[in-house]
Amino acid sequence: MTRFTLATEPVDVATLRDALKHSGSGGFCSFEGWVRNNNEGREVSGLAYEAYAELAISEGERVVDEAVARYGVLAAHCVHRVGDLKIGDLAVWIGVSAAHRDEAFRACRYIIDEIKHRLPIWKKEHYIDGDTAWVACTHAAHVEADDHPDGHSHEGHLRVPSTFMPDYSRQTRLREVGDTGQGKLAAARVLVIGAGGLGCPVISYLAGAGVGTLGIVDDDVLEASNLHRQVMYDARDIGQRKVDLAARRVAALNPVVKVQTFAEPLRADTIADVFAQFDLVVECTDDLGSRYLANDAAVLTGTPLILASVYQYEGQLQVVSALPGHACLRCLWPEPPSPALAGSCAETGVLGPVPGVLGTLQAMEALKLLLGLPGAGDPSLQLVDLLEGTRQRLPVDVGSGCSLHGGCTVVAQRALDTAMVDIDRRFDELADAVARGFVVVDVRDADEIDASPLPVASPCIPASEIARCPLGPFHGDVLLVCASGKRSHHAARQLRQRGVEAYSLVGGLNALRDSAVCA
Repeated sequence: MTRFTLATEPVDVATLRDALKHSGSGGFCSFEGWVRNNNEGREVSGLAYEAYAELAISEGERVVDEAVARYGVLAAHCVHRVGDLKIGDLAVWIGVSAAHRDEAFRACRYIIDEIKHRLPIWKKEHYIDGDTAWVACTHAAHVEADDHPDGHSHEGHLRVPSTFMPDYSRQTRLREVGDTGQGKLAAARVLVIGAGGLGCPVISYLAGAGVGTLGIVDDDVLEASNLHRQVMYDARDIGQRKVDLAARRVAALNPVVKVQTFAEPLRADTIADVFAQFDLVVECTDDLGSRYLANDAAVLTGTPLILASVYQYEGQLQVVSALPGHACLRCLWPEPPSPALAGSCAETGVLGPVPGVLGTLQAMEALKLLLGLPGAGDPSLQLVDLLEGTRQRLPVDVGSGCSLHGGCTVVAQRALDTAMVDIDRRFDELADAVARGFVVVDVRDADEIDASPLPVASPCIPASEIARCPLGPFHGDVLLVCASGKRSHHAARQLRQRGVEAYSLVGGLNALRDSAVCA
């Protein structure tokens, strides 16, 4: 007896069932797929199945053989109708007998899923309004029109699909996901800020899972020093913009995912409008300013936010649900610490798997939120130590932090209003700033200043001391300078809170040197 059949006539279920009886059977499982009267909101009057028969039969036999071998069942058979079918007709029948019911259930499910995705069988629906459409063409077997037995394309349908059709069967088998969950992912819009060490696994896993639209924000180019941890790229990509490389990677991994790119950092005056376009945001930079800006925009727009940070062999993870009464980033740390204290991968070092693990955890939290899985939105601060192999959850006290200052929304709005004041200034030479009337202040550490003093006269006050230093040196417009612009930007914000008209040199001394080299 063959194990897979294409049938042009109605299925005789009783005969098929009797043929699978076995004296050792303790369990029998069957599946019946019927023609229903609607699909995705459209009323259906009937349908037709077409198949590349020879290939469908051989692949169908292979699928059933796999199920028998994998689950140790005694007998199995699948019948798939072809031709025209009416509403209520039986289109697919699968039967499995086994010594125990569990093996029968599992084998039956396996056959259902594999038949759907692997066989060259196409369904054409006829609608009440007279329209027709080919649907559910998600199999992996591809058939050229010239290979079809009758040599015709059948309205272009039996040609090889020009686009890849993803197969999500491994995750839809999860009871908590299923087709309903996959539909949620397909409709979801997720913004990923940063396409580096954290962003690479986030982007890859969300694209692979079938998230419908991914927004990617990154203004950086790929460097050789990135490759040990940003494994979505390779050596041929060095010098190219990460946002473009990430978009190409998504297109190669899952071309049905739509990608929206942002090649510039999100600004305080536009970030809320961008967040409002997405269902969820994942912040994946090592920039403290970006994290706090994302937190404030998330709170004000009600957009869930997943934050992560890495320090050498450790990492932190926090989900900001943006719901009233729930904690945000500022509930833990009201103001960002100095960039000099936090450091970056370039300054402190990192092993590649560390951001890889934290980014993977971010991707998992994102999927939990999108699918409504157990544990989604847990507000605890998670601490991960990859040397010790430990993971801790620390509860966040919502009664402290922002609640003492009017609540998260009030605090976020105040911070975003402050951030909207443009304090960055760009100059080709520091002498130009002096000519414009700026007082230049060097906020680097003493060893940096000794190694590379500024070419103009300037008081020297380390960024770590700005918050409590005397205001005597600060009069008129003040331009703060550091190596990269991060410490000076943070220090300028602190001085503005103290009433000083402080600005920051964009890109710091590194940008001045790059400008001089280019000139």
